[in-house]
Amino acid sequence: MIAPGSEAPKRKPSKINVRVLRQDGPGLPQYWERHQVDYEPDMNVISVLQKIAAQAKTSDGKKVSPVAWDCGCLEEVCGSCTMVINGRVRQSCSALVDRLVEDNPEEIELQPMTKFPVLRDLMIDRSRLFHNLKRVKAWVPVDGSYDMGAGPRISRADQEQNYPLSQCMSCGCCLEACPQFTKIELQRQPGETDESYDLRKKEAYDQGFIGAHAISQAMLFNAHPVGKNIADERMEALTGTGGIAACGNAQNCVAVCPKEIPLTTSIARAGRAATVYSFRKFFDR
Repeated sequence: MIAPGSEAPKRKPSKINVRVLRQDGPGLPQYWERHQVDYEPDMNVISVLQKIAAQAKTSDGKKVSPVAWDCGCLEEVCGSCTMVINGRVRQSCSALVDRLVEDNPEEIELQPMTKFPVLRDLMIDRSRLFHNLKRVKAWVPVDGSYDMGAGPRISRADQEQNYPLSQCMSCGCCLEACPQFTKIELQRQPGETDESYDLRKKEAYDQGFIGAHAISQAMLFNAHPVGKNIADERMEALTGTGGIAACGNAQNCVAVCPKEIPLTTSIARAGRAATVYSFRKFFDR
């Protein structure tokens, strides 16, 4: 018996309809494909994709190759399973089917991220994401593995400010949602060597917007007692082409971040630091 004022529990479907945007290889045309899998409680999107791969046929019975996707940890840590689900970029390991069918009981729609080249189906090439982390030297510059003793103490206030930034898993959600981060996809030219092709990609990546993830990581390592030793090198990248000045402050990045990292706070801090660095650089000439 249902208590007065309460809603009846929604009936779960016996089948889940899934619409997948597929692509057979880099640069090839995309096409939609429909699948249907049995419903089970507590499924996530990865579970759905595993069922699709196991049956390897469309909803109308046509035999097809399994849908390709990327995943690693299955617990929202590695960031590799990012895709666009029902029109919103998110992690497929933490996207629960029960919630998705509440929003749209008709079907679940899966697409690869649109800001990165597609390798196949839902797998994308995130090399530009990692290249931009290299642009800002997002690491602590310590050579060797020998014991150097205890490092500098970090205050509690600094720890609480920096810890949220350290949770970034390079998933790319912020980049997919950012209107300033546009897709860069180069086609290999006939007879072009691997070295020439990689150089062209690097030059193209260096001209594009660096992204909220790289800006936030630059602020994280500039606040580190050892990492700040090369703070000027990071600021040089942030004040250069595609740096902090290219940010349009749309604030989409912070809205979609699965770790709820305060990206706009990092961007604001980076903007102030870039102004100070530019003035100091001008008067130190």
